[in-house]
Amino acid sequence: EHKKLVKTKPHLSLVSTYSFTLSFSKTTRMVSLKLSSFTHLFSSPSTISISRRSPVVLRRRHFRQPLTVTFSAKATAAETKDRVDNSKNRVPDRVITPRSQDFNAWYLDIIAHAELADYGPVRGTMVIRPYGYAIWESIQEYLNVKFKETGHSNMYFPQFIPYSFIEKEASHVEGFSPELALVTIGGGKELEEKLVVRPTSETIVNHMFTQWIHSYRDLPLLINQWANVTRWEMRTKPFVRTLEFLWQEGHTAHATSEEAETEAKQMIDIYTRFSFEEAAIPVIPGRKSKVETFAGACKTYTIEAMMGDKKALQAGTSHNLGQNFSRAFETQFTDENGHREYIWQTSWAVSTRFVGGIIMTHGDDAGLMLPPKIAPIQVVIVPIWKKDDEKMAVLNAALSVKEALKNSGVKVKLDDSDQRTPGWKFNFWEMKGVPLRIEIGPRDVSSGSVVISRRDIPGKQGKVFGISMEPSILAVYVKDKLEEIQSSLLERAIAFRDSNIVDVSTYDDLKAAISQGKWARGPWSASDEDELKVKEETGATIRCFPFEQPQGIKRCLMTGDPAEEVAIFAKSY
Repeated sequence: EHKKLVKTKPHLSLVSTYSFTLSFSKTTRMVSLKLSSFTHLFSSPSTISISRRSPVVLRRRHFRQPLTVTFSAKATAAETKDRVDNSKNRVPDRVITPRSQDFNAWYLDIIAHAELADYGPVRGTMVIRPYGYAIWESIQEYLNVKFKETGHSNMYFPQFIPYSFIEKEASHVEGFSPELALVTIGGGKELEEKLVVRPTSETIVNHMFTQWIHSYRDLPLLINQWANVTRWEMRTKPFVRTLEFLWQEGHTAHATSEEAETEAKQMIDIYTRFSFEEAAIPVIPGRKSKVETFAGACKTYTIEAMMGDKKALQAGTSHNLGQNFSRAFETQFTDENGHREYIWQTSWAVSTRFVGGIIMTHGDDAGLMLPPKIAPIQVVIVPIWKKDDEKMAVLNAALSVKEALKNSGVKVKLDDSDQRTPGWKFNFWEMKGVPLRIEIGPRDVSSGSVVISRRDIPGKQGKVFGISMEPSILAVYVKDKLEEIQSSLLERAIAFRDSNIVDVSTYDDLKAAISQGKWARGPWSASDEDELKVKEETGATIRCFPFEQPQGIKRCLMTGDPAEEVAIFAKSY
């Protein structure tokens, strides 16, 4: 294997050190982006054994050869078999590890080969590539509309925050201290006060709120910002947990606790609707336990999603901050009676972690599978010809189909490049998760029809022949199929989620469910110490107390005492 590697330029040596074991350090080497380099940079829990709050102790695997899995060609029907040279269809540099064999390797393969992200020069950072960023833009577009519909305005706060701000709220500094990135030198000189690179913005927001809010007439104040955040994570995974990530964070100020509570629940409801309606992810909304509540908040609401490996992903949160920050920063207003009162606050956020959630919820062994509503490309057109005299007629027909779909509001791409075979293109766009593929060959031009394949139904079952090219007929058919795919992905994810949640009534039942990789749902009224015991003994945490609760008398699964609510326990990212 050593002989296959090539020496790098000197300025790439640091990247190479991360990609291989220390035994290679004397001769710096690297290869093109493959599973091994991504896996080492974004180490999975199995390759880094540390706590988020513990000192850094890294243990890396030895370099291993990426597993080879050939793609399955989808164009297997007799009508199209002779149109594709199958010997040229394989994509040897874009192999994907089977999901059932190694979920983490599968996930990293998709990110690399579907061109969603690449690794940055600093361990734990990533470069979001155009296709990955386009998915994030789809998330932004939906949420931006909803935020503005509910009265929020976008603005921006500096990413450098005085360290003294962080220290003002005791639980906040305690919760975030291990993850802070600090700036101590600026312009070649040591700073009088060290600066924190934004981990979240509650402190700087309160500093400004204190200057902007004076009277009840200034309330409510509803703002949001789209920004980057830095948290010095030790266990990183691209999109899911990185040293730097993108998000939106909303911050609001209110005159009463009731208004703040209503706001916090309104925003988690917006996240829930986005998850179901756009991302086709059936999250479970609920309230976090006291142990899992955001540092500095009175209550934290969450949406919890089940990934393809049955781990939970906290996909979005909304916090009722009460008066914790306003008291720390003396953020007060004069009420209608002339009394000085502290404001009540909320904060809420969704990040690029959601992109990782989409990958792990819907992807399969062929690659990414995107819900049509958030797919950057909803339909890809692949023209097929063998002879030069066929090319012009096929391309003209493909262009007409593209224009018809584009004019009807469909996000469509025509792949008319002639450097790759049609079969290669089929596999490539399947890996990118494009919901529908349209194939057009010489016989299709003659018959005035196209062949359409669904990404969510592999093989012959997902392929339909003889769909008319007539713009009004084709556009209606395509839009109907996109809606079917959107619904199908959601239904499939709901079925998977529900089949992997086990109702438990004892601690032994809970341990058995978690050991099987499932979620456990059961009555809970035990102490914080008992909750930490569960985490220590099973690796599972309380993901949430769901908003939807069963009726009837309940007994705590741990203590046997009366319990008002059931909680969901699961291992998580």
